[in-house]
Amino acid sequence: MGTFKTFYIDNKNRLFAYLIRMTGDYQLSSDVLQESFVRLLSHYGPDERSVSLLYKIARNALTDCRRRSQREITEVHEVVDERNVENDYAIKESYQKVLDAMMRLDETEREILSLSVTTDFSYRDIAGITGISETNVRVRIHRARLKLKTMLHMGKGETLP
Repeated sequence: MGTFKTFYIDNKNRLFAYLIRMTGDYQLSSDVLQESFVRLLSHYGPDERSVSLLYKIARNALTDCRRRSQREITEVHEVVDERNVENDYAIKESYQKVLDAMMRLDETEREILSLSVTTDFSYRDIAGITGISETNVRVRIHRARLKLKTMLHMGKGETLP
């Protein structure tokens, strides 16, 4: 087995991607990421390296942050590479469109879809983290993907039926 540092390095980017999809807020996601690893380490010690436990802690930390303060969703800030500004802008714009569409999903759909695309969790793992049945996870992921696809193909002013 590896060290806790290795566990952190192996999981921080995927956990951050999940959190950014859940919040749309770079700073909040960064704070919750760090808080999640701190909670895991302080409550379970350096030998605990369960990825699903880490995500459950992150989910709870995010809920705690939302309870403490109602923050507005802000745009993700990225550093743009001056050598290829046009390409970077197109990538950022596409990413922002997907993130905006994700934020229009209800919270459960967004969470389940985020867990599905940013981790290697099985539907059973996602069910364990979210507390809903595995069958319900499958159905909700399918519906959320369809909704997201529809939103991405619609004009900005249109709404879902």
